[in-house]
Amino acid sequence: MRDTRILLTLPALFMLATSASAEGKLNIFNFGNYTSPELIKKFEKSYDVKVTITDYDTNDTALAKVRQGGHGFDIVVPSAQVMPIWISEGLLLESRPDLMENFSNVDPKWVNVEFDPGRRYSVPWQWGTAGVAVNTSVYAGDINTSAIFLDPPAELIGKVNVVPEMSDVMYLAIAYAGGEACTGDMTLLKKVRDILNNAKPKWISMDYGTSEQYSKGDVAAGFAYNGATFRSRLLNPAIHYGYPKEGYPVWMDNAAILKDAENVENAKLFLNFIMEPENAALLSSFARYANGIVGSEAFMPEDMRGAPEIVIPEELKAQGQFSFACPPEIQAIYTKIWTELQK
Repeated sequence: MRDTRILLTLPALFMLATSASAEGKLNIFNFGNYTSPELIKKFEKSYDVKVTITDYDTNDTALAKVRQGGHGFDIVVPSAQVMPIWISEGLLLESRPDLMENFSNVDPKWVNVEFDPGRRYSVPWQWGTAGVAVNTSVYAGDINTSAIFLDPPAELIGKVNVVPEMSDVMYLAIAYAGGEACTGDMTLLKKVRDILNNAKPKWISMDYGTSEQYSKGDVAAGFAYNGATFRSRLLNPAIHYGYPKEGYPVWMDNAAILKDAENVENAKLFLNFIMEPENAALLSSFARYANGIVGSEAFMPEDMRGAPEIVIPEELKAQGQFSFACPPEIQAIYTKIWTELQK
């Protein structure tokens, strides 16, 4: 039988030293202001792991950074509509969350998902809707429409912020123009381009904004996410969330381990950790989104149970559709429209 003992050559010694130096660390790359500090403290204490969080603003920013390599991150949190890109480009580790101890806590509706069938790469982080936020002390009209940011009423002109997340803005604009998600109808897409370009001069900004900007009145309305709007309302009761009657996307963000992660075992511990109901509740309690983990509701703040930002009005439920990745050729057209809008 061949001798299988390992000879510690200089390269092997170097690899061991690198591995040893990486122990006790975890580097998370996530959307800004989206990770519960309390959850991180609990994880660090439970496993004696030092966690570092680096923020990004959009899915596009995260993807571009990781594609470059040399980033040093272990975990990333892509949205469902871009997950197929991360997987097809080999950027994620097939870490098999479906075999982890706490996987049984994942809500069955979020298990065999189209963007990661059977959950071989990712676990639910949080999910919600994309719609509009409005300061009702500034504007008292109908808020369940994308016209709030695509054709702002006089009271809101110059006071609108648009979160620069291309896929969701395009979804809302296409629905507002009367089209279906991932349409390739060039006549309709030209209409969408014109709607966006005509609306932009009426906006004050295109950034993620903050709850404080809404609560203080620096921004009065705009395209926003339900949990972020919830946090704004806690600071200013006049801030309300609208579900566009023309159609709005339902989304899910997902935690996954990067293929070139240095701290794989710690990253696996973290994925399993956030599938524990009490820990998933910490994520939701901070960012104010649902999480996809059965039993987590029992540990959430009371004010989340009937919150209008989380409980979709019955008459508007049918207008919400889950947002999937569009075919590459369609995505290229959307990117062209988006690039023109940002000039």
